Amino acid sequence: MLKLIQNATVYAPEFLGKKDILIAGEKIVAIEDTIEVSTLFSEVIDFNSKILTPGLIDQHVHITGAGGKHGFGSMTPEIMLGEFIACGTTTVVGLLGTDGSARSIKTLYAKAKSLESEGISAYILTSYFGLDAVTFTQSIQDDMIFIDKVVGCKVAISDERSSYPEAIDLLRELKQVRVGGLIAGKKGILHIHLGALSSRMDVLLELVQKYEFPIEHISPTHVGRTLPLFEQAIEFAKLGGMIDITSGGTKYTDPYKSVLYALEKGVSIDKMTFSSDGNAGIGIVNEQGVTIGFKKAPIHLNLKQVVLLVQEGKLPIEQAFKLITSNPAKNLALKHKGSIKVGFDADFCAFTTDLQLTDVIARGKQMMKDGDILVYGNFETKN
Repeated sequence: MLKLIQNATVYAPEFLGKKDILIAGEKIVAIEDTIEVSTLFSEVIDFNSKILTPGLIDQHVHITGAGGKHGFGSMTPEIMLGEFIACGTTTVVGLLGTDGSARSIKTLYAKAKSLESEGISAYILTSYFGLDAVTFTQSIQDDMIFIDKVVGCKVAISDERSSYPEAIDLLRELKQVRVGGLIAGKKGILHIHLGALSSRMDVLLELVQKYEFPIEHISPTHVGRTLPLFEQAIEFAKLGGMIDITSGGTKYTDPYKSVLYALEKGVSIDKMTFSSDGNAGIGIVNEQGVTIGFKKAPIHLNLKQVVLLVQEGKLPIEQAFKLITSNPAKNLALKHKGSIKVGFDADFCAFTTDLQLTDVIARGKQMMKDGDILVYGNFETKN
């Protein structure tokens, strides 16, 4: 099935100018200044000079829910397809959080497969906060090799809910991730939750500087939680690592301002990503400090922070959108994601000139048109 996109102002994320794009099934097969309309095309979409970017990637989102710090009633439900489409997210990485008991790694896999069947792309991280790894098989390494959706492993440091791992503990997990990835043809990352303890990223810098472990397999997240932590993250990025700034969690300042600060300090834009930590549980606290209810962490703030980078931070579109397209694709080694190129997946977001999202295409299928969601999840209530 052939589809043609016409008259799009393309940021791939690098600026390509006005282009026509031919889609065959789920793939981009041609990008030209002009492609002549043919009777062979099943659909022609004229974007009339709208800004077109790759579909957005969220590499840290709780697709099966999270929370639970205030008992079973504080556990968030599964996320629905329409929530992703509404904010332009066409690729997600699901993961567990603190809870590796009531939350199941098998359910996480099933949810990823469900989202794929509904139209977007989904991957997962094996395990959870603890060193007592929660896996499908007998090891993290075997999960990397034999479970198709697994692109890495999750663990936590510098958090009172973590296992307080030392360097040798993390090296053993990194070995499994890397060797498993080599065998399976995956990159393999150890995605590391950073808490608010004073130990911050000390052990991660030790892994690189003392033990000389390849930094590209170490993937710290929540680096904007505090300013001292972010200063260490800047050091990590200057060593060649990729740092992930959470758009919706605890933060010392607006995430887009953290990016601008890192750029001032000499960090390359190619070494930073945004992720949402979306669908985690957040307590609603009254003036007396008493928790009176719960809400889900938002998943739309990645895009909002990128728009702020452009509109308030005056960063060029082709630079700002890297944080939620090509950079997370590089971090995860998703070979056909994050860019508008021939042979890549046909994932797109279209925007007005003031960066209002209007259209979403995932794997060649239009999911949003002129601001209206066309495709919802199988059990989702349509507005």
